[in-house]
Amino acid sequence: MRLSDFIVQHVDRIVDEWEKFAKSIKPAADSMSRVELRDHAKAILMAAARDMNTAQSKAEQAAKAKGEGPEKTPTLDQAAASHGEMRHTVGFDLVQMTSEFRHLRASVIRLWVESLTSPEMAYFQDMIRFNEAIDEALAESTAAYAEQVARSRDIFLAILGHDLRAPLQAVSMSTEMLVRKVGLDDAALSYIARIKGGTRHMGAMVKDLLEFVRSRLGTSLPIERKPMEMASACHDAIEVACAGQPDCVPNVKISGDTHGEWDRGRIDQLLQNLVGNALQHGASSHEVNLTLTGDEREVTLEVHNYGEPIATDAIGTIFDPLVRSASEELGQPSTSLGLGLFIVKEVVNAHHGSITVTSNIDDGTTFTVVLPKF
Repeated sequence: MRLSDFIVQHVDRIVDEWEKFAKSIKPAADSMSRVELRDHAKAILMAAARDMNTAQSKAEQAAKAKGEGPEKTPTLDQAAASHGEMRHTVGFDLVQMTSEFRHLRASVIRLWVESLTSPEMAYFQDMIRFNEAIDEALAESTAAYAEQVARSRDIFLAILGHDLRAPLQAVSMSTEMLVRKVGLDDAALSYIARIKGGTRHMGAMVKDLLEFVRSRLGTSLPIERKPMEMASACHDAIEVACAGQPDCVPNVKISGDTHGEWDRGRIDQLLQNLVGNALQHGASSHEVNLTLTGDEREVTLEVHNYGEPIATDAIGTIFDPLVRSASEELGQPSTSLGLGLFIVKEVVNAHHGSITVTSNIDDGTTFTVVLPKF
């Protein structure tokens, strides 16, 4: 009997073995019902049998072995993906989930071989096709499982970031009340200033974390366009940045019409991250230069600093989340989660703009942002 026919005729027997194995996976299986243990096993097997009965050339088989084609089997992929999501939900770890497919493969081959009276060449082809189908199901199930893990992590981070805001606000308000008390000496005022600075940095990190999680969960940054003056936003960002580093005197050049419709809050995020990044990584003996140019349709913002250039191999990932510079990784102090430039990129994308970066030892580092006015 051909393997595909064997699977169809004995599918319940095979699923019984699947259930028996799944029940041995502790502790997750202890609280699972029979239906949950059997899950999508039958659907996966029936879809695999149908896939085995479809024609496949040698070229297609060779391509499939490399993961390059032919087209996947929709019902097989759907069942496998649903299985991966379900196993994550009930508490299987990734190794336990993948072990089910290993056992399924072994069970089917063992039961089929036991039923054979004499081998035929076509049977070897059946085994190849069956292994291909199981490998495809395993890949889809693993991908779905991993996606659920990532989503669970992001939801946890979102809850963490949200819940951190309340205690930070309490600390900030308490320091404001302390400042208003009469009779504090210089040392006490210095301590309060440090607390205020620390809470401000922590607040910025939590805000960046929430924006990162929002994008990871598939939601682009919401923006509300209103008429604003970009030059004013640039001056405000410079003032805020210099408050933390009073020794730096940035050079600001503004020309042309810089009025347009943007989300002021998001633009402030963009500017504070770019200017803060330039101040953090720029050479202390050189100025940070901010150039803003406007025309009828768009504004172009350039933030430039001298200092250690960005490594060539890091340029391509500099806007990726949780990527930090080599100097930070070597232990230099930082208040960044590695999300600043990622947030900048998200703000630019939300405004349908573009951002590029150039960096070398002679010319320094320049971030160039182009934003349409409407």
